[in-house]
Amino acid sequence: MSADAYLNLQKISAGYGRTQVLQDIDLAIGKGEFVALLGASGCGKTTLLRTIAGFALPSAGSVRVGDRDVTRLPPDKRGMAMVFQSYALWPHMTAARNIGYGLRLKGWRREAIATRVAEMEALLGLGGLSGRKPSELSGGQRQRVALGRALAVDPDILLLDEPLSNLDARIRLTVRHEIRALQQRLGITTIHVTHDREEAMVMADRIVILDKGRIAQLGTPEAIYTRPASAFVAAFMGAENVVHLDGACSGHRVDIAPGPLNKAASLTLDRPAPPSGKLEARFRSERLQLRRLAAPSSDTGTAIELIGRVEAVVYPGGEWRHTVRIGESSVLVDGPEALPPDTDVIVRVPTTSLFLFAASAALPIGSPSAADDRSPVRDRLTA
Repeated sequence: MSADAYLNLQKISAGYGRTQVLQDIDLAIGKGEFVALLGASGCGKTTLLRTIAGFALPSAGSVRVGDRDVTRLPPDKRGMAMVFQSYALWPHMTAARNIGYGLRLKGWRREAIATRVAEMEALLGLGGLSGRKPSELSGGQRQRVALGRALAVDPDILLLDEPLSNLDARIRLTVRHEIRALQQRLGITTIHVTHDREEAMVMADRIVILDKGRIAQLGTPEAIYTRPASAFVAAFMGAENVVHLDGACSGHRVDIAPGPLNKAASLTLDRPAPPSGKLEARFRSERLQLRRLAAPSSDTGTAIELIGRVEAVVYPGGEWRHTVRIGESSVLVDGPEALPPDTDVIVRVPTTSLFLFAASAALPIGSPSAADDRSPVRDRLTA
């Protein structure tokens, strides 16, 4: 347990029936911190949030808030409030009555409730909407009403279960910045479940990436984006392009063996290199260099160069996005110039954009490696 943490989870395991969802989760969250639980569907992030809230009981481990053990306490005794994905607003109640609902359950006087509801409406920009029912509000307004209901009871911890997923893309961009600004203004400890990588990046102080009920990595958005701890995290954070290479590694140095679909390279990484042998190289579509195969190279040993052929090119905005076939795999490469399909190309991946990991024992069929037969494209490069 972290002595300076406000919310401490120790060795949390939880599931449903015989299905184990969470395994040995250790997590310490500071007072006033905004933490995002990020992961794909089924990774355990919602189960973890429900365990913190008290809607699900762990089979092992403890949940502590400050010096209190709340593991077995019901949700209303934990000092927490939750905003659900569906908002869970009473359809027959006005916005004002929905916001004040928790206060009525606590036995507040009518005058005090009215004052508190007015404060929440002013805080959340809901002025003039107090008499409307949920069906008469926009998605963003309903989200604000649900948030107002949660904040009205003055919780110690605010729990958000994908509250933006029902909003359209334009409104979602606005509301997520509003929530982050409000959280910073109030200084409330917040835990936010999302499957949206960008949402977690722009809102959270720290991100917890979950995979199969375990924490795959915990850190600041910048640290996780620039220094993923595993191939899984790298892929989840956008480095979905993958090729397999052979390399000899020592310290921070990696010597890439020439293969049918890559040139030899000697790289110096800003982190310890993986073990020598089969390597999994991952990179994002941006910050790469794409040139025709026949164009001269200006490589200075700070990149790997992959040999491929353009399959398709589209313009999503900003730069042209190419689908490049490398062996039996395809990668996405952004560039300022559109190269037509069937163009033989070199994809240059700078060391600063490259993530190297030890490859899994079973490489996918068609993965390029030094043991493959020489390809005609490779012969053209080395001729």
